[in-house]
Amino acid sequence: MIKKFFVSLLLVSVAYCFLPWAANAQKKRDSLTEAEIELVRDAQAIDERTAIFVRAVERRFLVLNNQIAAPDNKKLKKEAEKWGEPPAGTRLQLLTDIKKILAEAIGNIDDVAAHDKMDDKLFPKAVRKLAEASNRFLPELKSELAKSTDEREKGAILSSIESCEQIIEASAKVPKEDAAKEKKKKGGN
Repeated sequence: MIKKFFVSLLLVSVAYCFLPWAANAQKKRDSLTEAEIELVRDAQAIDERTAIFVRAVERRFLVLNNQIAAPDNKKLKKEAEKWGEPPAGTRLQLLTDIKKILAEAIGNIDDVAAHDKMDDKLFPKAVRKLAEASNRFLPELKSELAKSTDEREKGAILSSIESCEQIIEASAKVPKEDAAKEKKKKGGN
């Protein structure tokens, strides 16, 4: 009888030790909203997928800069139908989201490169799109770094800056589209 009691007590103690761990596991946050996850899932082409990652990062910058809730911003209201509610979270969570989204975009492009699909017309387009966005993100990230006092925030920002710099550097190695093709696409003769 006493042995059963101690075994039960031991099992309860072990379960109690793992309770905080289980609670933390449930709190794990996705870097993308549910609507963004669906958009990524639906986008099969690498350039479309990259555009979604870019817009997801832009949405987080809008939230960080308190521009997402502007009542006169009709574009954002219309966008909410497709993209869902704006991302929410603390400043650290949003900055960490940006870091993870950039890493995921890089990972997607690396996957395409690993499968020898770099000759595909969509691959260079996706890399250029991500590089153009990275050039826009760098000043914003540097501004956020200057504002930040939290070491974890600074770590996320520095990681994002490094990712942007890697993207820009890698884009220089991707063959550029023929200038005539670009002019034709823009409606020139």
